[in-house]
Amino acid sequence: MTVTPLHISDHHLVSFTITLPVLPKRISQHLSLTRRNLHSISPSSVASGTLSSLPDHESFSSLPLDSVTDTLLSSLSSTMDLLCPLSTIRRKNSSPAPWLSDVLCNNWRELQSAVRKWKKSKLDTDLISYRTLLSKFSLDVTSAKTSFYKEKLETSAQHPRKLHNIFSSLLNPPAPPSPSSLTAEDFATFYTEKIERICQTFTSLPTSPTSHSQHSATPSLTQLSTVAAEEVLQITRSCNPTTCPLDPIPSAMLQTISPDLLPFITTVINGSLTFGHVPTAFKKARVIPILKKPALDPSDISNYRLVSLLSFLSKILERVVCNQLSDYLMQNNLHDTNQSGFKAAHSTETALLAVTEKLHAARSAKLSSVLILLDLSAAFDTVNHKTLLSTLRGLGICGTAWEWFASYLDGR
Repeated sequence: MTVTPLHISDHHLVSFTITLPVLPKRISQHLSLTRRNLHSISPSSVASGTLSSLPDHESFSSLPLDSVTDTLLSSLSSTMDLLCPLSTIRRKNSSPAPWLSDVLCNNWRELQSAVRKWKKSKLDTDLISYRTLLSKFSLDVTSAKTSFYKEKLETSAQHPRKLHNIFSSLLNPPAPPSPSSLTAEDFATFYTEKIERICQTFTSLPTSPTSHSQHSATPSLTQLSTVAAEEVLQITRSCNPTTCPLDPIPSAMLQTISPDLLPFITTVINGSLTFGHVPTAFKKARVIPILKKPALDPSDISNYRLVSLLSFLSKILERVVCNQLSDYLMQNNLHDTNQSGFKAAHSTETALLAVTEKLHAARSAKLSSVLILLDLSAAFDTVNHKTLLSTLRGLGICGTAWEWFASYLDGR
């Protein structure tokens, strides 16, 4: 710093040099997305295009099961690429408000135009016009929000989980995810080693006599029954139309065109049931990591849980088999008496009611009660496939039906 006297002034000139940090470049608030313009095509054109690329049904049915499945998936995919090719767009890194409508967007543009007009003219009339539009826009936004969430709550009145998610999103909106340097290899290594460590503890446990051998009086399920096309259509339409990157076309569109493709879809489903084999394409999953809680550190890999996204057609096959297995267990009274999960007319509420009733009964009988709550780490990931298949044999599932479950677990 230097001080230089000036003869023409009573003040001195103070000069100095400082080093300012270089500001980082502003991160672009836009994302590049690859998508299909589904509004440019009709479901009927997709159905006709797919049917024209498929062989006739007799030739289709004569193919091996994996070839049948791959042919159907590739025909759907090629039709979408032809009629509605992928394109890359840029958009802001923010999700639009679910209650935002085209009318509100037009009102917002009018409001912005009124602001610019007033700033340019500075006239009182333009200011009054701007304030009028602002007041009307605020009321319209409030009305749109109210109507949207009122309708959402009314449609979810009989679904406690959906109601909980709605209130949770309103009262505790999730924070935007922080960037993480974790890679797919990091997650694969961490969770593989985690499961191996947990499974190693099982081998050190004392072995107990197995109770999975089939009793002579136990009924048996040797063959999964083929299903009619109408049942496949009903299951297809009843499934939640969630779409993952493994789906060749959006699930909602597949539901729409399913009557046209029903013979081919039914052939794939019944082929799997008949031969006791799950198509290889149906075993693929898109695995994504999700933070267990929004406030957790995203750089800590143990704070994530992995979610597997399956193709829509594979879910239809699973639903068909699940219905038959559930009917078999229910008709032969093979369910565990105390089971509440994955059982018709049972839920968390029935489990809590059963425990509460036993506690009240013990108290009335002047007995002491001890409640032990057990939380298993990675419970589903550590299920031993050999033990599970042995349990199925003990329940009377054998033959081609057992081979289907063995095929389902193989390679997973």
